[in-house]
Amino acid sequence: MQGRPGNLLTDLYQLTMGQAYFLRDMHQPAVFELFSRKLPAARRFLIAAGLEQAVHYLQNLSFSASEIDYLAGTGLFRPRFLDYLSGLRFSGSLHAMPEGTPFFADEPILRVTAPIIEAQLVESRILNIVHFQTLIASKAVRCVLAGGGRRMIDFGMRRAHEADAALYAARATYIAGFDSTATVEAGRRFGIPLSGTMAHSFIEAHEHEEDAFREFVASYPGEATLLVDTYDTRRATEMVGRLARERATRNEQSRIRAIRIDSGDLAEDTRAARTILDRHLCHDVGIVLSGGLDEHQVADLVRANVPADAFGIGTSVDVSADAPALDMVYKLQEYAGKPRRKRSPGKATWPGTKQVFREHGAHDRIIGDSVGLDSETVPGQRLLVPVLERGRAVVALPSLKGTREFCAHQVARLPPAMREIASGAPDCDFKVRISDQLAGLAAQFDAAAERLQ
Repeated sequence: MQGRPGNLLTDLYQLTMGQAYFLRDMHQPAVFELFSRKLPAARRFLIAAGLEQAVHYLQNLSFSASEIDYLAGTGLFRPRFLDYLSGLRFSGSLHAMPEGTPFFADEPILRVTAPIIEAQLVESRILNIVHFQTLIASKAVRCVLAGGGRRMIDFGMRRAHEADAALYAARATYIAGFDSTATVEAGRRFGIPLSGTMAHSFIEAHEHEEDAFREFVASYPGEATLLVDTYDTRRATEMVGRLARERATRNEQSRIRAIRIDSGDLAEDTRAARTILDRHLCHDVGIVLSGGLDEHQVADLVRANVPADAFGIGTSVDVSADAPALDMVYKLQEYAGKPRRKRSPGKATWPGTKQVFREHGAHDRIIGDSVGLDSETVPGQRLLVPVLERGRAVVALPSLKGTREFCAHQVARLPPAMREIASGAPDCDFKVRISDQLAGLAAQFDAAAERLQ
């Protein structure tokens, strides 16, 4: 069955809990917050992403007749509840950190306030959307930092976990600072610049490697990138150098923009290739490196002053290979005007409707965050901002390009140690503080809970 996922893309218990709330006439406002309990070992911060798709989901929440018919056929739901679902629309409010914002453990990045059935029902899909793009953006920004200003290209579609994952990974990597993607549909849908090279099969399909290069460049309407490691990287680079110089002499319209090296000793082969290209006076022909790279390999190549101009990153970023999931959750914090708190060992939450307050120091550097009650006055900028009220947008979301620029600006304001990639990089003294009022509320809640035992 083809098509976009409907509103049955959720966990069964969201619907069964919804029915239980409905039958008990529980419709009072609830506050749920989405946050990550902890950071993966290799991450000093995460990047919030996926808000635009989450907003679209909430604003289009409705059950079709065929979905209601399916639920009726399960025998799990009463007709009165199904009638309620058939008229359901999201009527609540949404506060969120803007996409591209760096954040840390225990900081809510999204808050839903709505009648409890609505707020509960959207949990699984909201997590599904925000977790994935946040995961990928948080990995991709590390690659961008490792690259030190070199161009980054998303090559990961073929290893992504199906179509939507490929598309939204391309979007998330672009937010994080990647310059382009090889995924054509992502270019059409999101306006992300496209970038691509050629496959080894094109070389192998020709009797002579040089013929393959000539025919590809002649057929390419723009600036072609040629893959040179099919047989012998240095010999192929000599061919490219001669061809580039020949086309420049003839003033041919299409030109060679770069070569791509996808295997071998990338450092040595890149240095040799740069020497060969310069000898042919092809100083403007760049070098793109790929082949299972991650941020650590990119950082090593950059530190070694390898003359690469761009990196194509695929599998490692599109599946966030070293940290394929975040401990991200969506938890009830308030119901019917009263704070709520989960007290499970290792999974306790802070009660009440909260806000994240960010302080800045010299040169606008981020120096610390506080998590406190939304009603508090705490020093710093409030990071959770209104996005929806009564189900309607109260702010225009920025363009994807604007979000990308915002992310770059925010990451640049992090302490330098936090932007280091090497596993042995020094720890920074950045702390997330829990406000006194919030800590006091938690203590009061716990004392009251103990009296009820």
